[in-house]
Amino acid sequence: MAVEVLRADERAATPWLNGGGVTREVAGFPAGAGLTDFAWRVSLADVAQGGPFSRFEGIDRVITVVDGAGMALTVDGVEHVLPAPYRPFAFAGDSDTDCRLLGGPVVDFNVMTRRRRAAATVEIAEAPRTVDVPADADAAVLVICLAGSATLDGAGHDGVGLRLGRLDAALLSPGERQRLDVDGVAAVVELRTVGD
Repeated sequence: MAVEVLRADERAATPWLNGGGVTREVAGFPAGAGLTDFAWRVSLADVAQGGPFSRFEGIDRVITVVDGAGMALTVDGVEHVLPAPYRPFAFAGDSDTDCRLLGGPVVDFNVMTRRRRAAATVEIAEAPRTVDVPADADAAVLVICLAGSATLDGAGHDGVGLRLGRLDAALLSPGERQRLDVDGVAAVVELRTVGD
């Protein structure tokens, strides 16, 4: 399938082991992979309280605040304040990382890639904007609407645009070219498999 639609209301919530929030997986590769064997994984998390992040050995992460007053991440002893939404922050998942909420719960968008198997870039597109989604034969692209709505031209039935509401996503197969019309805020994530 060239475009797989991933609706927000179809995602199951998984509680964190430390009770600090829940995670909803948006997509992962390979399909059905768990936390120990994915090449890449994209998720949304409801962060209810501060505390230490789980360590993910060999994983690179990009985290983006979607809702809430923001958070401060202390990564290997260095604090990084993320007070505004829609500003991706990259860090190593195997670093000692602690989270402090700046003003109550937040929702964050999380992209994880396993080093030497996958790599990702995260671009934020804010309205009014039209984005030519890449058509690289070696990379899948995930588009997720973080606020408002977004439309993939020609990806719906009978050539009609595919509308994505808040937190809906679409996964484009490698080589699939689309035009994205953003009427809100969207993240465009290029997911390149580099091994195996």
